[in-house]
Amino acid sequence: MVKEPAKLLILYASQTGNALDAAERIGREAERRGCAASVRSIDDFDASSLPHEDNVIFVVSTTGQGDTPDSMKSFWKYLLQRNIAKNWLEGVHYAVFGLGDSGYQKYNFVAKKLDRRISDLGATAVVERGLGDDQHPSGYEGALDPWMSSLWNMLYQINPKFFPNGPDFVISDTKLINQPKFQITYHEIDEVDLQSSSAPGLDHVLMQTGRARSMSPGKVSHIKNIPDCFLKMIKNQPLCRAGCGKDVRHFEFEFVSSIIEYRVGDVLEVLPGQDPAAVDAFLQCCNLNPESLITVHPIGMESRHCDAEGNDYKVPIKLKTFVELTMDIASASPRRYFFEVMSYFATAEHEKERLQYFASPEGRDDLYQYNQKERRTVLEVLEDFPSVQMPFEWLVQLVPPLKTRAFSISSSPSAHPNQVHLTVNVVSWTTPFKRKRAGLCSTWLAGLDPQDGMGAYIPAWFGKGSLPPPPLSIPLVLVGPGTGCAPFRGFVEERAIQDVSGSAAPIMFFFGCRNQENDFLYKDFWLSHAENGGPLSVARGGGLYVAFSRDQPQKVYVQHKMREQSQRVWNLLVEGASIYVSGSSTKMPSDVMSALEEIISKEAGVSRETAVLQLRRLEKDGRYHVEAWS
Repeated sequence: MVKEPAKLLILYASQTGNALDAAERIGREAERRGCAASVRSIDDFDASSLPHEDNVIFVVSTTGQGDTPDSMKSFWKYLLQRNIAKNWLEGVHYAVFGLGDSGYQKYNFVAKKLDRRISDLGATAVVERGLGDDQHPSGYEGALDPWMSSLWNMLYQINPKFFPNGPDFVISDTKLINQPKFQITYHEIDEVDLQSSSAPGLDHVLMQTGRARSMSPGKVSHIKNIPDCFLKMIKNQPLCRAGCGKDVRHFEFEFVSSIIEYRVGDVLEVLPGQDPAAVDAFLQCCNLNPESLITVHPIGMESRHCDAEGNDYKVPIKLKTFVELTMDIASASPRRYFFEVMSYFATAEHEKERLQYFASPEGRDDLYQYNQKERRTVLEVLEDFPSVQMPFEWLVQLVPPLKTRAFSISSSPSAHPNQVHLTVNVVSWTTPFKRKRAGLCSTWLAGLDPQDGMGAYIPAWFGKGSLPPPPLSIPLVLVGPGTGCAPFRGFVEERAIQDVSGSAAPIMFFFGCRNQENDFLYKDFWLSHAENGGPLSVARGGGLYVAFSRDQPQKVYVQHKMREQSQRVWNLLVEGASIYVSGSSTKMPSDVMSALEEIISKEAGVSRETAVLQLRRLEKDGRYHVEAWS
């Protein structure tokens, strides 16, 4: 009996797409060496079948404060079951590559704990885990390249059948370049059901959105193709003083389709619109006919008519609509493989050489400086290399997918029936080469005028956040500087409405901003609820404490205000308070944690080590919640 050639299973857990890119790169490099590889999202894999796999590569990112990506939560929960035997994975060979940022306290925490757990269950590591770092001059690829080289060599030592011609033999790329993963079918107008393509209003938008995103290769596993609802913007209000250097907006939306029930602490995901001029420029640059009617499907799945949600693959859509709804052409930066594929379609020799250099190990650092550091967009890259005419099949595969953007909801449905509110920082920055950049979704939302109807039909999805709604009887310590205050606006609104009898537990809220006059977000709202026996009033045992970091020579942050109120914070904790922290994930969450350790140590008269253990107990008991973003 002839033994099957050795093959690799590559499982990835990605929140933003980087782990997917790294996993696909590992798969491509394996196939170039003659080794079959299957790349799958970890939530598409049955964890109970892991012992039946011979060779598994895990590629996992770390999000927020050491959190697992959404797609990995069920898999990780399964691995933590107590009834799994110690030798459950005996005979399985594995390797782990993590993606993280050493600027954060829990750098690559997910990769480290996964590596330990898989090893504890009896699996054998092929190679030491690799840890990609966003802080490296080449990003995560600075660690991925040498890690892959070690991986191929160790796999070859374990079983030479992985690479029949050795780990250094690479198949000619011209064979691989003729094999895009997606097929585009062009349709004549008379093939198409014109009734569905000309359906009016909301039904038409719903149909187009679901159809385009069901065909997109960049589907995010936890987001459905069809939106939960559509929203219409009814308010676009700046919250900062004009000219102060910050732009934070309060947005209010009404449901224009079905009303979705949500709770305070939930998250809203919005699909941003793209600049029509950028879309037109992309179509022109790539010589694409915007009016072409197309269907897109993975190679080998031509016979499938519907996806898992019942969306019809076979119903064509306009090429321009597909680009608008699924391909991020003027915001996200392309990946390294994009430059490699471009080099095969460049007709100008100097462009071909430059692209080949960018795609090589030697050009990795220069590519990172040109591309990721400058946040160069797909459109800008294509305009920099005008001789490249890449087939649309490859563009569909390689242009980063247009992703939804997630925001903490800043309203209570009890206070605002049929509405949902967001508090959004309009993102802008300057690159190392002094180029102005702007966040796609926040800038798009800020540019919508509720009066002119342009804000109609915004596709939206609702999801659970990291901040569960607190019961009325639980005292709260809330820490939310900047736009971290968003979910707590909903918390306070809800408690004020529910507190008919005046028996609700108190809230201490620590807010922080730069200046009292410039960016004290929702100032009147907080002050009104801190008076006359409101949820934030000192008389009720609560309080509003604001740190203005730039209003005095010495910088003051939320953790300083917490230390000033040390005894009152401790008293609420003794009464059973829950702690909620929301905001930027750089230093703030760890600084707040450190302040709480100090408070517990001082007020309870215990050592710092004991205070750390008490905070861990609060986390385990569901009384310490953090929602942080980068």
